[in-house]
Amino acid sequence: MPPLPTAGLYPGYHKRPVDLSRIDFVLVRPARAANVAAACRAMKNMGLSRLRLVEPAVSVHEEAGRIAWRSWDVLERAQRHPDLASAVAGAALVVGTSGEAAEAWTPRQLAGRAARRCGSGRLSVVFGPESSGLTRAEQLLCHVLVRIPTIGTQPSLNLAQAVLLIAYELCLGAASAACGEEQRRPPPAAAGELEQALAALRRGLLGIGYLNPQSPERLLGELRRLLARAGPSEREVRLLRGLGSQIEWAAQELDRSGDRS
Repeated sequence: MPPLPTAGLYPGYHKRPVDLSRIDFVLVRPARAANVAAACRAMKNMGLSRLRLVEPAVSVHEEAGRIAWRSWDVLERAQRHPDLASAVAGAALVVGTSGEAAEAWTPRQLAGRAARRCGSGRLSVVFGPESSGLTRAEQLLCHVLVRIPTIGTQPSLNLAQAVLLIAYELCLGAASAACGEEQRRPPPAAAGELEQALAALRRGLLGIGYLNPQSPERLLGELRRLLARAGPSEREVRLLRGLGSQIEWAAQELDRSGDRS
């Protein structure tokens, strides 16, 4: 395979792009075996091999195996998960794809910015079902959204097309910079650890009345995005979890003493 033409494509981007071996592509409830197989082939074309399937509605059959020509290894090693949270629990940065998000990165911005945000941790790129995309709840689990710009009266893309475009930009970004020295900044905590800290904060902030018990998730979604931008380390996330637990304890003490004003 000839080298990719990368000169001048990523000026000013992070000098150390995301290692392709640390990228997971996550397909949520894919409805067509052929699309899964074509996505595997697109990933293999661009040097990606880690696929996760969330509640797949299909089983891969012989025809899909033919579509995944020379990328059967990606298909066979795909990990299956019961929900999105478990599929991305080990990721430092979770990126969801959306065709309608008002505020979103382009695939090229993802390639240029991901390394700074996830450090030496893993990157998960999440694709929703072909007909409906990610649900609102699933989008809230994502730290960043990516939208592929389209022009004309046909804005929607086939699942495999979207996978190929984003994989291409990530591959190009990785090829555009030589590997430098390891980053001194501690790697960000995994998404699962961040969710544990947010759960502790949720309980504590509900206890002191900061969150509306009828709709706490909206503000928690903003906190999740804030923390994702900050990229806290494992130690920092432990501090946040401890803070949430202490707030919860203080709220319970106030309730017991009746000293609420």
